[in-house]
Amino acid sequence: MKAVICTKYGPPEVLKIQEVPKPVPKDDEVLVRIMATAVNSGDVRVRGLAMEGLMKLFMRFALGFSKPRKPILGTVYSGIIETVGKDVSRFKVGDKVFGMTGFNFGTYAEYISIKEKDNISLMPENANFEQAVSIIFGGQTALYFLEKAKIPEKKNPSVLIIGGTGSVGSSAIQIAQYYGADVTAVCSSKGKELVESLGVSSYILYDQEDFTKQNFQYDFIFDAIGKTTKKQCKPLLKKGGTYKTVGGFEYAAESLEQLVSLKELYEKGNLKAVIDKTFTMEEVVEAHHYVDSGRKKGNVILVVSKENHL
Repeated sequence: MKAVICTKYGPPEVLKIQEVPKPVPKDDEVLVRIMATAVNSGDVRVRGLAMEGLMKLFMRFALGFSKPRKPILGTVYSGIIETVGKDVSRFKVGDKVFGMTGFNFGTYAEYISIKEKDNISLMPENANFEQAVSIIFGGQTALYFLEKAKIPEKKNPSVLIIGGTGSVGSSAIQIAQYYGADVTAVCSSKGKELVESLGVSSYILYDQEDFTKQNFQYDFIFDAIGKTTKKQCKPLLKKGGTYKTVGGFEYAAESLEQLVSLKELYEKGNLKAVIDKTFTMEEVVEAHHYVDSGRKKGNVILVVSKENHL
């Protein structure tokens, strides 16, 4: 099968399409023919080892020193089950599924073997492959941090989302609103139209004003791009308020419950797929350059296969 191999840490050009053995599923696994995956901020950070200080050293220990030990990157997928192991009971051949692999990576490829008990679920019934894969990374991260801040338990909390137009930020806006939050988004002038389309009427355009200078305070501040510190944002927090960032050492742990929640939110119309651009797998270098540029709004999708595509 074809797969994108990260040959070493570096710029997008280190990514090469190569022929590798097609995985053979074990008795408790399913073989998924991947139809679509996504290029997200986590992928480009791993490829470029774009971390600072101790975090970079930690990531070398975790991922590999000179190149990733697991060279097929990608952490989300949607596709069709082609084979099921003899002990599998949750799925059948032909099921349309989506899921996340975390630090196991492996989704920049035509096929992947997944354990039945891992983070894999039937796709939302009203989504195509690109839409389904687009809600996973941002949605899962947003769910994790919103739940850590106990937003589902609060009544009409005020929430500030910094970086409201990325995959995480756009998901956080929608999920926070679902929980009844009063959301203010921080974005650029170019992102204004997107956050408005997500139902946000209160926003701060960072290219026109310094959002840290406002007088309003919030129950929860979520930095969805990792560009701020708690110290910077502390004056904006209510007493007892919570600050979270994707840029720290806290890893957004993944669970099957999160995946099922995203499926249900999408099917009910409470979560939209926000897709910026779509590339083919052969255009993976171009896709990584685009995400590196910082211009991405929502998600960048890699179409791996078009056969039987919705």
